[in-house]
Amino acid sequence: MNGTMKAIVKHHRGPGAELQDVAIPSISEDEVLIRVKATSICGTDVHIYNWDEWSESRVKPPYVFGHEFAGEIVEVGEKVHTYNIGDYVSAETHIICGHCPQCLTGKFHICENTQIIGVDTQGCFAEYVALPASNLWKNPKDMPTDIASIQEPMGNAVHTVLNGDVAGKSVAVIGCGPIGLMAVGVAKAAGASQVLAFDLNDYRLELAKEMGATTTVNSGKEDPVDIAKSLTDGHGVDVVCEMSGHPVAMDQGFKMITNGGRVSILSLPTKRVSLDVTNDIVFKGVEVQGITGRKMYETWQQVSRLLQSKQVDVKPMITHHLKLEEFAQGFELMNEGKCGKVVLHP
Repeated sequence: MNGTMKAIVKHHRGPGAELQDVAIPSISEDEVLIRVKATSICGTDVHIYNWDEWSESRVKPPYVFGHEFAGEIVEVGEKVHTYNIGDYVSAETHIICGHCPQCLTGKFHICENTQIIGVDTQGCFAEYVALPASNLWKNPKDMPTDIASIQEPMGNAVHTVLNGDVAGKSVAVIGCGPIGLMAVGVAKAAGASQVLAFDLNDYRLELAKEMGATTTVNSGKEDPVDIAKSLTDGHGVDVVCEMSGHPVAMDQGFKMITNGGRVSILSLPTKRVSLDVTNDIVFKGVEVQGITGRKMYETWQQVSRLLQSKQVDVKPMITHHLKLEEFAQGFELMNEGKCGKVVLHP
């Protein structure tokens, strides 16, 4: 397809981004071209927009960023036989090599040569995006585009929560950004006996209640460790899902975990974190997991089924719909913490 499209471009090595007219991407024989119907803003996009130390070391402007979307296929490469024009799709954002030791043993989500759409390659904050057909996920025809666009980050929440047993257990979610909010809903749907949500933002704690949290705690006003232990007969919670990346909050997570509990860390701290490894991890026999991406494609199946069955309702945390041209407002809302998920519509 020839012509130009509107896209949000990370135009320089500094804060901000620009709406530009750029060429519609061409596709290779194993790719498809997708007309983007909805694309949502992720915490990673905020890092890139703000231009922090991580983004400075990772991304290479100028390029189109963004990686969460839903859309319709409008062109297919000549070697693509599993998808057709008109198919309604989203995409796994990790492009893998297929030949590293991790890929060869089925651990595709930790491929050592992973490239991430919209981070290492051209992204989807645009009217069109070109992607390998092998990364696509076909959506149910009746799934709203805004919900379909957030399956990728919901996969992060599902992977974090369900990477161990939670049925009948107490679960603490530390950090109630969009993925933390989805983690609350997933933990509740998976049968957690208690879901404790911790944040400094009262607006997001209210959203956590709507997503199913049994207890919400403003960690700036109350002691999170004391609250967690008081609700578990002094033992501590069974599972901690760390979504904040804040050094103090992470330390509190290890102090509130019970002996033999599980701490699953999805967050990306931008600074070194000081922990009492001896007393809070080793002597307590704690299982610590680093979570990245989604299991391909087990997690995608779980996400799709949780949404289709309505066991997890994500509508309360999709708080803002904006035109692509209004992206700056969306990033402002994210930076101020005055939103759940922000969805852009090209």
